[in-house]
Amino acid sequence: MTPRTIDFCYDLISPFAHVALARLGEFPAGVTVRPVPVLFGAILNHWGQRGPAEISAKRLHTYRQSVFLGKQHGVDVRFPPRHPFSPLKALRLMAGADADLATVRRAFGFVFSQGRAPDTEAELAGFAEAVGIPLELAGDDAAKAALRANTDQAIARGVFGVPSFVCASGPGHEVFWGVDGFDMLLAWLDDDTLFTREPYRHLDDVAIGIERK
Repeated sequence: MTPRTIDFCYDLISPFAHVALARLGEFPAGVTVRPVPVLFGAILNHWGQRGPAEISAKRLHTYRQSVFLGKQHGVDVRFPPRHPFSPLKALRLMAGADADLATVRRAFGFVFSQGRAPDTEAELAGFAEAVGIPLELAGDDAAKAALRANTDQAIARGVFGVPSFVCASGPGHEVFWGVDGFDMLLAWLDDDTLFTREPYRHLDDVAIGIERK
């Protein structure tokens, strides 16, 4: 297949991103994954959404589903004592260091394998040590700007949730969201004309019948 670079947009708050990391080995040869830290809260605010853990009736279901999907893919998911938590400073570390996939795996291991939330001074310091990034980057202006730029670009490209996989397609791109969208992504990588044929082709033309305000 033609070599491709896929942007893996993640936030450390997402257990599904942790599970998705375990599936990257399913990509065909020629695919390069570029990890891109983004701030999920800002994405939610832009699109006028609430996170699944912010909806009381959905919260426990979401936690159970992430643990279940993890087990399906050989990943033990252990939640930190607080969730959702603020991932902002930890994400700044990742953005400021332009963290590679190995570092991203260590970061998610800290949160969802060890079950630690990097939202206190002590735990943020522990996180920085675990991933091998200088703690000072959490307050670095360039790191802050990098995280903002990543998030703004993700929004501009139509990312509405995490994890999202953004794949170049001709003059544009395709966005695949979540662990449950991974199989569709694999099918599209096998044939990137997939959505130009029925039963997909007409979906852009489906009218909005009613909108809630």
